[in-house]
Amino acid sequence: MRVKYFADTATALLEFSTNPPVKKREVREYYVDLDSKGRVVSMTIEHAGQAGDMNEFLFQRIPANVPA
Repeated sequence: MRVKYFADTATALLEFSTNPPVKKREVREYYVDLDSKGRVVSMTIEHAGQAGDMNEFLFQRIPANVPA
């Protein structure tokens, strides 16, 4: 997964796969690109800087519960 933030336009791009997008769905200022099987390829959030603090990005992976 890749996350890009374009400060000049306050746009965030979340890339989930390298599959080529074939469809785009729009919900207000959010755009979701889908591949040929309907899976999410990427999501674009316009004006992301207004929606939240884009000065810091945190990632936390929560491990699956594995029986002992």
